[in-house]
Amino acid sequence: MADPSSYRPKPGQIPDSPGVYKFRDEHRRVIYVGKAKSLRQRLASYFQDLSNLHPRTRTMVTTAASVEWTVVSTEVEALQLEYSWIKEFDPRFNVKYRDDKSYPYLAVTMNEQFPRVQVMRGQKKKGVRYFGPYGHAWAIRDTVDLLLRVFPVRTCSAGVFKNAARTGRPCLLGYIGKCSAPCVERVSPEEHRELAEEFCDFMAGRTGTYIRRLESRMTDAAEEMEYERAARLRDDIEALKKAMEKSAVVLADATDADLIALAEDELEAAVQIFHVRGGRVRGQRGWVTDKVEAVTTGDLVEHALQQLYGEETGDSVPKEVLVPALPELVEPVQEWLAERRGSNVSLRIPQRGDKKALMETVQRNALQALGLHKTKRASDLTTRSRALEEIAEALDLDSAPLRIECYDISHLQGDDVVASMVVFEDGLARKSEYRRFQIKGFEGQDDVRSMHEVITRRFRRYIAEKEKTGEWADGETGLTEEDGRPKRFAYPPQLVVVDGGQPQVAAAKRALDELGIDDIAVCGLAKRLEEVWVPGEDDPVVLPRTSEGLYLLQRVRDEAHRFAITYQRAKRARRFRASPLDDVPGLGETRKQALIKHFGSVKKLRSATIDQICEVPGIGRKTAEAITVALAQAAPAAPAVNTATGEIMEDTEDTADATGTTDAESETTAGSTGEPVSAGSSDERRGQER
Repeated sequence: MADPSSYRPKPGQIPDSPGVYKFRDEHRRVIYVGKAKSLRQRLASYFQDLSNLHPRTRTMVTTAASVEWTVVSTEVEALQLEYSWIKEFDPRFNVKYRDDKSYPYLAVTMNEQFPRVQVMRGQKKKGVRYFGPYGHAWAIRDTVDLLLRVFPVRTCSAGVFKNAARTGRPCLLGYIGKCSAPCVERVSPEEHRELAEEFCDFMAGRTGTYIRRLESRMTDAAEEMEYERAARLRDDIEALKKAMEKSAVVLADATDADLIALAEDELEAAVQIFHVRGGRVRGQRGWVTDKVEAVTTGDLVEHALQQLYGEETGDSVPKEVLVPALPELVEPVQEWLAERRGSNVSLRIPQRGDKKALMETVQRNALQALGLHKTKRASDLTTRSRALEEIAEALDLDSAPLRIECYDISHLQGDDVVASMVVFEDGLARKSEYRRFQIKGFEGQDDVRSMHEVITRRFRRYIAEKEKTGEWADGETGLTEEDGRPKRFAYPPQLVVVDGGQPQVAAAKRALDELGIDDIAVCGLAKRLEEVWVPGEDDPVVLPRTSEGLYLLQRVRDEAHRFAITYQRAKRARRFRASPLDDVPGLGETRKQALIKHFGSVKKLRSATIDQICEVPGIGRKTAEAITVALAQAAPAAPAVNTATGEIMEDTEDTADATGTTDAESETTAGSTGEPVSAGSSDERRGQER
């Protein structure tokens, strides 16, 4: 625990002007970002008697080891810079809103030659028009199904579109009139784009004008005695009205507004947002956050506005934003919103009428969301804190392990040996810091030696980065990159967890001892009885089955196992997919895998005789001869052949470093919700896969 007076700036050093400040810990990691109208007054408030500070603020200033600031010209610039830094550094003491679900949007890909209507989730893309978010994907599909009768825009995937263009036959929707079939040139690209633009106009709320136009055309058709066309227009009007009925009018005068409501207690806050477009509720979403800093309702509103509109521009930012409380500095926030929209934005508290009544409805939703969140499990922050305290007590640690790294080894009968490193901070997965390793120092099923190699490589990098940048606590030479963040292996854990029992724990401890590291605790979690092993002890530590500490260790271990086995399977799939055995006629996947399992690699199979190949079950002499010919014709070191021996692999030391954020994101799709992998699904694979 640091003394704030040890890094307090000298009197007169802090300017009395707007700016943004960062608190860093002893490892130069950014732990808090804030902004101020007057940096001098704001920072002075942190360096007072600790007993006068809010408990969370007190924890932050005692965790920090330094503070730095950047002066800006205006409060709007301070707001923009604060948002950028929070997004970049993800400080642990800042408010973090987390979506309680992934919300679907109705998207129209106007950036394509033939725009497509589809359901989309995740990050928004440039050139795509979005409507929503919606509570359920089926609600979008029901709406689209009604509108396609009037606006027959393409909804098919790129593959279906290309196949229809190649065969000259449209899909079913093209035959039943729910697609204008641009794939077979029934309409020109310009005509199809016009349909897509009309679809977007209708979804944006400009419904009255379009319906009146259709009614006028229907009347004209009836007067001209074109009754079939009039009937079609009548049905189109009914379809549009039915689609409009799905979202009732809540505000008059076709108002465009977002309503934000909060429900909070001392530890947490729930946020609910209603998106109203054209006077109708077009979408709803909600977040829950731990109040890890001392914040007011106005501060929470400001953070919610940053979360909502930080990446939005144009019409995505409405003309009016209704909130339960105004931020401390209203004018800069309004100016920031206006810059993002391109015109004035009204930020205010509704006082009376329909808007106040609707705000009360949003408030009830927020209260319900907070209550539901608390009933699912005890407060996340409280539960995580209790879990870390239980681990610290069970392992006799000086303090709670805020950063935990877990390692697991995975292989298939000794081939394609890989390892994973997953990171949990404050009890939550930090996937941007996951790492993957290739084990190439030896072959065979030796998890103990593999664990020793991985721990050695990871902490050898830690020592190298530490020696390169100097001791971080001096505040002078701690910056390890131009942006001031530690490099990939430069941040040490307080606890290393290995998947395994006493042998794996001993190997990890021996690796740390050989490197001279004695300030990092080590333990292992054995799968069979969920026993916690510590170095040098003959008996395990047994935590109660209801222990939150044991639950957290299980989540960490299962996540490491999932991440390792995903990487191992991907390597194996690449090896089989690029094998010269693919050219052997009649040789299927089952027999290819049997050959690789028998010989261990394509390299060893290439050197085998025909008689030796015939020893593999299911391989006859004729097939063996074909295999020999195919391997002889293939280049021995073809780059596409990624054999189990690893001769075409990238450099061993670089492999661990090359698995940055992109690898972590691509490998953590399945099971990334934080739920532990079931014991059954893991144990079923233990015989063949580690």
